[in-house]
Amino acid sequence: MPLRRFLSALFLIAACALTTGASAQISFTNKASVSAVVKTEQVTAELLAWAPEGVDPGKPVWLGLQLAHIPEWHTYWKNSGDSGLPTVLEWTLPAGVTAGEIAWPTPKKIPVGNLANYGYEGAVLLPVPLTVAPGFQATELDIKLKAAWLVCKKECIPQEGEFALRIPVKSSTGSSSGVFAAAFAASPQPLAATASQVEVRPKTIQVALHGLPASLQGKTLDFFPETGDVIEPAGAWQQAWQGNVWTAQLPLAAHRTESPRMMPVVVALEKQAFRIEAPVKGVWPAVAAVASVPPALQAALQANAALGATPTGSGTAPVTLIAALLGALLGGLILNLMPCVFPVLAIKVVGFAQEKSQSARLVGGLAYTAGVLLSFIALGALLLGLRAAGEQLGWGFQLQSPAVVAALAALFTLIGLNLAGLFEFGSILPSRVASLQAGHPTADSFLTGVLATAIASPCTAPFMGAALGFALGLPAWQALSVFAAIGLGMALPYLVASSVPAVARAMPRSGPWMVNFRRLMAFPMFATVAWLVWVLGQQSGIDGAGALLALLVLMALVVWSLTLAGRTRVWIATFSIAVGAVGLWAIGQNVIKPLDAAGVAASSAGRWQAWEPGRVEQLTAQGQSVFVDFTAAWCVTCQYNKTTTLADSAVLADIDAKKVVLLRADWTRRDPAVTAALAQLGRSGVPVYVIYKPGRAPVVLSEILSVADVRAELAKL
Repeated sequence: MPLRRFLSALFLIAACALTTGASAQISFTNKASVSAVVKTEQVTAELLAWAPEGVDPGKPVWLGLQLAHIPEWHTYWKNSGDSGLPTVLEWTLPAGVTAGEIAWPTPKKIPVGNLANYGYEGAVLLPVPLTVAPGFQATELDIKLKAAWLVCKKECIPQEGEFALRIPVKSSTGSSSGVFAAAFAASPQPLAATASQVEVRPKTIQVALHGLPASLQGKTLDFFPETGDVIEPAGAWQQAWQGNVWTAQLPLAAHRTESPRMMPVVVALEKQAFRIEAPVKGVWPAVAAVASVPPALQAALQANAALGATPTGSGTAPVTLIAALLGALLGGLILNLMPCVFPVLAIKVVGFAQEKSQSARLVGGLAYTAGVLLSFIALGALLLGLRAAGEQLGWGFQLQSPAVVAALAALFTLIGLNLAGLFEFGSILPSRVASLQAGHPTADSFLTGVLATAIASPCTAPFMGAALGFALGLPAWQALSVFAAIGLGMALPYLVASSVPAVARAMPRSGPWMVNFRRLMAFPMFATVAWLVWVLGQQSGIDGAGALLALLVLMALVVWSLTLAGRTRVWIATFSIAVGAVGLWAIGQNVIKPLDAAGVAASSAGRWQAWEPGRVEQLTAQGQSVFVDFTAAWCVTCQYNKTTTLADSAVLADIDAKKVVLLRADWTRRDPAVTAALAQLGRSGVPVYVIYKPGRAPVVLSEILSVADVRAELAKL
């Protein structure tokens, strides 16, 4: 096999695979066009307008965001209670038109464990009045809205949407009249304060409201303070009627942050609600330090912010650029030992053994190093560019795309078939293409470095995680220097070997063994294909994996047919290509079809639970320790740890004894929530293993787990 032809063709295929990765990743993350409706799995949000008399000064003009929740999910009132965040609306309106505040409908009290929140379930409209200035001239009113809301069940998901709406100025807009009428009816009616007041006492507030309608008197009312962080929403409280005066005694919040002199409050009975701005009498106790989480957890978060998430055995000094460069260099060295890099050793070893000239070996080593360095820099630049464009990505992001996984499986199948002797690239490619690099062995070495980078990119070796996480927060040139250090570390062993003549002398002489060695190296390639098919099965299900296998068989048929000669080649190759095209059309879409939610949930069955945003905080707030495995099907190191250390009987026994909750965060497909969680830990790729203990900073373990290290950390719980 002419190695130069092989590498030339290989480079073209690898370049296509990497390009496919970038384009596929971008296509998967394109944002939907702006409209009046935004749908998520939990909420359907719609921008509505009501202008029954047109858009004129002094006329009623209202906008509103309607949030329709699926059952058991809710969003929040202006005072969200013990937790949560109110919905935020940011308007973009023409000159001469201004938006007022949200006319918040009356909320309901939503118990969540031993907490209580104020919010909305079902469907709710958040109406906003518009003020039109005199002299406003337009035929249409263009409205743009950027909204953000927090939707919760037991877990909480921050969501946002961009909306656009255009309504006529001179004609009526009243199709949503019923929705706005219901929202106005659900809003509390204002009442004069008269003699109403809020009296501050050492541990409670005493509320006295005068002037409530007779229909409410003697009834048990719901109470909602608009000012947050004053009372304990879930605390026990008493209410009573003293004639026509409604009174209530409510516990002050243990970590109160507000001391208002005027307290707007809402009281409600079924569909009736009234709002009174009551003056405050008395002196507030000293305000507690602001804390949105329990004090113990707050202390842990502060410690984590000061130290960074603490890897096992690390010191307390923060990561510096020099430390990141050294970690990246060492991580790159260890990459050569990673299983995902092993298949490229066939090309490197065969090429090294065939070269007789020491100067040529040195030039080849330098070219290989240049290929690795430039490829790592290019991959880093692509990652930084996509992140700057708003994408939530990390190291190994390209393998989150089933299209890239399938392209790499096809690449390794071709390499394996070539090494096994089924075909030579020169026999299936046009002669001009096949011989393009024939006289340039330096280019062959460079392209080998490109291929090595493509194979190594999904792996994260020890020391790489902290270095990459630190790099993504640096200026571009410093971040790229960290990526270059990884490449230098990976290329260094081959560069040193090509520079030392003793290494070449230790290699066996050329002979028949090289043919056998070449064919032997086909099997690691096919093993890599088997792994990639398994990865695709985790992303697209059994149908996707089966479709990929069928298409690889058809590709092998096409390649074999192109090795034939004469009329036989014409007829069989034409038939093979036609069958391959039909197969691609018929089942190709199964390769990139997402796995349904049921299939994803099934993967978390057993001892491990699926990680969700807020789940760790929820468990630690209940006093439980948590072990989180940030993993991906395409991460070989992850799978090794999963089947060794994380399956070790002694480790599992310690986990059971300490009652540690096991959570698995799956990053096989792109997941912005997992990416954000990794970023908070100072990481940008997987594997990452974290132990959380209430009141203590998270502990990040090594990428390659050992039973001893894990048991030692578990013993500290």
